[in-house]
Amino acid sequence: MKKFVKILIAFLLVLVAATVGASFYFFHVAQVREDKSFISKKPTPKSSPIYQDEKDFLTLSKQTLTLENDDLTLKAWYVPAETKTDKTVIVVHGFNGSKEKMTAYGMMFHKLGYNVLMPDNRAHGDSEGTLIGYGVTDKRDLIKWTNKLIKADPKTDITYFGLSMGAATVMLASGEKLPENVHNIIEDCGYSSVWGELTYQAKEMYGLPKFPLLYEVSAISKIRAGFSYGEAGASSVKALEHNKLPVLFIHGSADDFVPTKMVYQNYAATKGPKELFIVKGAKHAQALEKDKSGYYAKVTAFLKNNSF
Repeated sequence: MKKFVKILIAFLLVLVAATVGASFYFFHVAQVREDKSFISKKPTPKSSPIYQDEKDFLTLSKQTLTLENDDLTLKAWYVPAETKTDKTVIVVHGFNGSKEKMTAYGMMFHKLGYNVLMPDNRAHGDSEGTLIGYGVTDKRDLIKWTNKLIKADPKTDITYFGLSMGAATVMLASGEKLPENVHNIIEDCGYSSVWGELTYQAKEMYGLPKFPLLYEVSAISKIRAGFSYGEAGASSVKALEHNKLPVLFIHGSADDFVPTKMVYQNYAATKGPKELFIVKGAKHAQALEKDKSGYYAKVTAFLKNNSF
């Protein structure tokens, strides 16, 4: 019997060591800054309907703005509208992305007559930081960028636009006490919560259940990054329950990275005016490319109907 107990204890110790080791590995994959093998780095093909927009945006005159927050230096591009205006959009990129990856969206808003601010999130692009915040820490940076714009132009009329993790960022910010200059939000393929998205990815990418691994990774995140995956501050749904701003929700019907069902959860949660645009056949972050004319028309109409 004693021998059995010793064997059992040894087995449990090995199991705990294995899960702890795996947890640190998956935390590194999920939150430590580096190129991710599961994120495509392929350039936009010339045949794409957004290829020329990306190229055209890069030719526009840009200012590089700097922001200090949480002891990090953050960078952004600022592109003024061709005709002077108080309308400004903040365009927020996704996981493992950068401002350079958002040029097609920046060009869309430039065509619509907006000033465009395109930040690099912390731990991305030209901004400092080593830990990815999944929108939880990024929302603080977004609000600080907002206040910087307001300081430069107290009359500025601000729209938030985010893609994927950037969409989660703008939705999470919607639950905060935002400056009155923020008038509407557009989110494209954002997740309903960090917990929900990482639970889904653990199963889809690795075939792993959420227990015990995700609980352990979440605990590491709490210690290292200051937030756990399941807390209210990491839930777009919980944030939107406090939001009264107009929101346009966009998602692809074939999204298998942030499952389409999440957009319906987000849409149901918000308390303000809302619109839903599902792009048939679009995979993750491909709605603009799949239906450029429909995307432009929906965004244009939403901004026209919800302008101040």
